[in-house]
Amino acid sequence: MDFSSNGKYLATCADDRTVRIWSTKDFLQREHRSMRANVELDHATLVRFSPDCRAFIVWLANGDTLRVFKMTKREDGGYTFTATPEDFPKKHKAPIINIAIADTGKFIMTASSDTTILIWNLKGQVLSTINTNQMNNIHAAISPCSRFVASCGFTPDVKVWEVCFGKKGDFQEVVRAFELKGHSAAVLFFAFSNDSRRMASVSKDGTWKLWDTDVEYKKQQDPYLLRTGRFEEASTMPCRLALSPDAQVLALASGSSIHLYNTRRGEEEEHFEQVHGECVAGLSFDVTGRLLASCGDRAVRLFHNTPGHRAVVEEMQGLLKRASNESTRQRLQQQLSQAQEALKSLGVLKK
Repeated sequence: MDFSSNGKYLATCADDRTVRIWSTKDFLQREHRSMRANVELDHATLVRFSPDCRAFIVWLANGDTLRVFKMTKREDGGYTFTATPEDFPKKHKAPIINIAIADTGKFIMTASSDTTILIWNLKGQVLSTINTNQMNNIHAAISPCSRFVASCGFTPDVKVWEVCFGKKGDFQEVVRAFELKGHSAAVLFFAFSNDSRRMASVSKDGTWKLWDTDVEYKKQQDPYLLRTGRFEEASTMPCRLALSPDAQVLALASGSSIHLYNTRRGEEEEHFEQVHGECVAGLSFDVTGRLLASCGDRAVRLFHNTPGHRAVVEEMQGLLKRASNESTRQRLQQQLSQAQEALKSLGVLKK
């Protein structure tokens, strides 16, 4: 599944040969409408929106390649979905673990379970091949700022590359940027915050870590470790991780359970058991950070991000004590009131 960058839609794909586009404004209603795109003679295992929200790409299970669907708005407000005539050429030799489109729209990434990551232009030509040298890849992603591609795998680190373009928008090269080093076993998953200044990782060593990646890596400055928390489930089973857009909340899924942590204190705040009938296959915060979505069977489950609202309350209360001028105090008080109101409406405001 994937949320669109404008926050209006959630795309989901399944092995029933369909991609469904859901309207996020219906999430809190009783009826949930969706528009359906059919995947002819195949089914999609991964789906990602284009940055302009006028197209999406899917990975074809049997075709082992990328297909692009254009979204055309109809007069009645719905959409027509049209697959482009040509699929991308087959280039990977191992099963795919993830696909992504850069928010700038300049490139697409596909990563397979061997050590290969491919960087493509939007026309289906390979711009660069990255060998991660990690024995095998477990996860790979593009940073929200579109500068970086990162991967984790058999090794106890996360490797990050910069994808470089010229001033005229022409692709130049992919260069090593920095690494997240500190785990003692394979890293199972990682994620970026919305501004790409924070990263979170979870490892087979039974820990999760939060990193400050806002560093001058060209001057050999390494990312800073901000927090380490325990997550014992990671030592025995695969995990998925999602970081809220503001990096205040970390969601971890193992099996069919989901755990939410406050990243400032490193404490677990929420725990949901047996969310799906199968293992959680996707975990993602929406663009506002107010909702967490998970998938893993025939349904998508949505959760209110109460730890996120609590984190805002904590942060604003701390900032209010130090605020010196009146306009700042008013702005902080407004954000504090909004977060308290959200918690109150959910019935979880602590006295």
